[in-house]
Amino acid sequence: MGFFSKIKDAIFGSKAEAATPPADAPAIPMAEAAPAPAPEPVDVEAVLSGMNGAGNLNWQSSIIDLMKLVGIDASFENRKALAQELGDADYSGSAEENIALHKSVMKALAENGGRVPASMLD
Repeated sequence: MGFFSKIKDAIFGSKAEAATPPADAPAIPMAEAAPAPAPEPVDVEAVLSGMNGAGNLNWQSSIIDLMKLVGIDASFENRKALAQELGDADYSGSAEENIALHKSVMKALAENGGRVPASMLD
């Protein structure tokens, strides 16, 4: 599992788990199954704000604090791997790149069903 998937699962996890029917649930024949409603967007800011320790971290703009908040080691190697997952093959860990990486993560969360404030995207 990649680092972005770990971040996404930490934020969307409970919603994704709730959508999975229990193994002992009765099967519904396809002819009777109603189309699933479109999932509601996950309020990324609200979920992250509600996590234990959120008040002590600058996760709104710091990729290091965001990773810490969701329980991922924010080492250079892990940030470099995350950057590569999101298309930055030349990540060197500079402050500018960390800001850009945070924005890339937020953009990817928005593309995957998250509602992210504009201030975290641009």
